Amino acid sequence: MIDDYESSILGIRELATHQKGTLTIACLPTAAFYFLPSVIRRFNEAWPGIRIRILDVSANEGLERVINGEADFGINMISPQLPEISFTPLLRDPFVLALRSDHPLAAKETITWADLEAIRMITVSRDSGNRTLLDNVLSSESIRLNGFYEVQHLSTSLGLVESGLGAAILPRMTMPGSGHDTLCSRPLPEPRIQRTIGLIQRNDHNLSSTAELFIKTLLELWGDGGKNRPS
Repeated sequence: MIDDYESSILGIRELATHQKGTLTIACLPTAAFYFLPSVIRRFNEAWPGIRIRILDVSANEGLERVINGEADFGINMISPQLPEISFTPLLRDPFVLALRSDHPLAAKETITWADLEAIRMITVSRDSGNRTLLDNVLSSESIRLNGFYEVQHLSTSLGLVESGLGAAILPRMTMPGSGHDTLCSRPLPEPRIQRTIGLIQRNDHNLSSTAELFIKTLLELWGDGGKNRPS
């Protein structure tokens, strides 16, 4: 307890005098791209000397990095049922159907699960938290799709979709902007599938003053249902 107190005092002094330090964040790759640039930009304006290390890892690995202390905190889709971990929701990210803009389904106003049965689907590995979430919902509704290609990363699946090899069901956060020349997305039919992205941190570990400052900035931009999110 005394060590934690002394570390905290030293951290505050360092911030106040030199504005130096290092922050480590375990973050989903898609969330790192979506969340972090705006937060880092604002944080660096106030604390330009603080270095930021981003561990862009899977949901399970990100949780492990926070638990074992390799990361100060994480941005994750997992709400762990662990007494030492707290989860603060930031936003809900629905899954969508990713298609080439010239795919026949891109012209349909409403897509059914039956429409997807004959299409070659591009899936991510079963080790992925996104795949687990998707499989659980589809299995509970007895929906079977033609998983023809399997990749390790969501970005790879988008590359295959763009090449015309099939379609993919992905979190909306992974999709490029609406002005993309080749890719588009369409809402999925019921049951709607979504993940919740949030902040995870250890309850049994005092955050450094650097981490507290960053989390404060993160929540100012992305907390409270996104009231203060950058446009």
